Amino acid sequence: MASPPVLFLRNIRLTFGATPLLTGADLTVGEGDRITLVGRNGSGKSTLLKIAAGLVEADDGERFVQPGKTVRYLPQEPDLTAFRTTLDYVESGLTPGDDHYRALYLLNELGMTGNEPTASLSGGETRRAALAHVLAPEPDILLLDEPTNHLDLPAIEWLEGELKGMKSALVLISHDRRFLENLSRTTVWLDRGVTRTLDRGFSHFEAWRDQVLEEEERELVKLDRKIEAEEHWMRYGVTARRKRNVRRVDLLADLRKEKREHRGSLGNVKMAAAEAEASSKLVIEAKSISKSFGDRPIVRDFSIRVARGDRIGIVGPNGAGKTTLLRLLTGDLEPDSGSVKLGLSLDMQTLEQKRDSLDPETTLADALTEGKGDWVVIGEEKRHVVGYMKDFLFSPEQARTPLSALSGGERGRVMLARALAKPSNMLVLDEPTNDLDLETLDLLEEMLGDYRGTVIVISHDRDFLDRVVASVVMSEGDGRWLEYAGGYTDMLAQRGRGVEARKTEKSAAAPKKDAASAAVAPPKARSKLSFKDKHALETLPGRIDELADEARRLHAVLDDPGLYGRDPSLFAATTEKLATSEAALAAAEEEWLRLEMLREELEG
Repeated sequence: MASPPVLFLRNIRLTFGATPLLTGADLTVGEGDRITLVGRNGSGKSTLLKIAAGLVEADDGERFVQPGKTVRYLPQEPDLTAFRTTLDYVESGLTPGDDHYRALYLLNELGMTGNEPTASLSGGETRRAALAHVLAPEPDILLLDEPTNHLDLPAIEWLEGELKGMKSALVLISHDRRFLENLSRTTVWLDRGVTRTLDRGFSHFEAWRDQVLEEEERELVKLDRKIEAEEHWMRYGVTARRKRNVRRVDLLADLRKEKREHRGSLGNVKMAAAEAEASSKLVIEAKSISKSFGDRPIVRDFSIRVARGDRIGIVGPNGAGKTTLLRLLTGDLEPDSGSVKLGLSLDMQTLEQKRDSLDPETTLADALTEGKGDWVVIGEEKRHVVGYMKDFLFSPEQARTPLSALSGGERGRVMLARALAKPSNMLVLDEPTNDLDLETLDLLEEMLGDYRGTVIVISHDRDFLDRVVASVVMSEGDGRWLEYAGGYTDMLAQRGRGVEARKTEKSAAAPKKDAASAAVAPPKARSKLSFKDKHALETLPGRIDELADEARRLHAVLDDPGLYGRDPSLFAATTEKLATSEAALAAAEEEWLRLEMLREELEG
């Protein structure tokens, strides 16, 4: 017998203004369930999750949470402004019975110290702190809205492992297909205000969705034929009995109402790139290029030949230098040594990871036409801006909407629309999948498949890389980059491991050093730690936090790309301080680990 649900929503209805958003949505969450909630951008997924979390009240319907069960919700845009540090924020979600050490453990696993001031966090740091905040209490139900946004591959794969090991029931919204495939066991599709449930994971969703839509089309054809038959009877069969006639007239009215009220499936994005004349066969030739900032090598002795039509993915953890490598290959940045040769007739278009080039006060129409009237020129074709907007799922009413009023997914579609309208034979895409819904991702992948030019893409989306690229350039650490044939999965098979953060590499090496230390450790006859060792064991965590915070601040200074040009002496001094700080941090971590192992050995 199935256990009762720990949370359910039944017949949820909600209207914003005159537009119904939810018209009969259901959601049932049982113990340990793994549910993915899918649907188009704007279909109401985030709103439904907020209703489940108790943050938004529906106009109608029922919400139930089993008494005593805890619910934690991760929003797309967490607000940390009421807290001084990230640790303060994470610990605020704990109850007296929770393990407070878990808060610091999760922050450390996510590459943070807990001492970061919340007022100066980046988008990625905010997302990591928010994840630690909802994971630390180990609640009965976790509601996660785009948990992989702003995370690099090591953090995404760590999060997958952490969620798999938790007993909490999960409800996930994400555009990361591989993440959903690895975690989900049930799929809930929110479409035109109502939900449909598939008792299988996300990997089965798309085939099921297509089957549902095909069946709906067949039913619609049957309805059209029935209306046509009734209209024919109205014209030519009104001589029948009066009572029967009235009933047939009413039936026709009902059929017409059903047809009128049928909400068809939402339109598809129509995506095509304006292509310029073909470039030369050799697009990029890099020979033994190297680039360092101070003593830190970003690219070391790297060579590659990029031919016309190649599809190349660049992969690595945050901070590895992916964007620097991309700038070197496209001629935007000079290497310290080696050479980069660009092919002839190269017409390059770039899609930035950040949306900074979009003026928030500009209207949607002006952003697409660059303020030059009502027409968009795509290759040799001239199109009215409203028609072009419809290709990217924007309504005519949004033409004069300022970009600041658009969602993240809508701004992503604007960037795509702008980039694809300009003629090109080479596309350079930096995290193009951010904030896009799954249907738009499908169309982007199809467009790139049909594109005859060259594509270089930076992405943390494993499924997107598998579907789009023919080779992967992978960061091996310490400025070394290697090219692997195939997509991300092929790279894993050849390399034997995935993308690793520098912290992970350090941790992996630690046990070998500790084994050597254990060989010269004091004999077991010693019954307890010395006063000096005990004091060091108690004080080292604070010292480690201070050193990590200092290293983070120094990294932030060096992240300024214009620093070296403005003030070479400050750059050199900061680099030297960073090297000293990181060496001291590594030594403190090793000493703490040695003492902790010794303590466990003595107490055991």
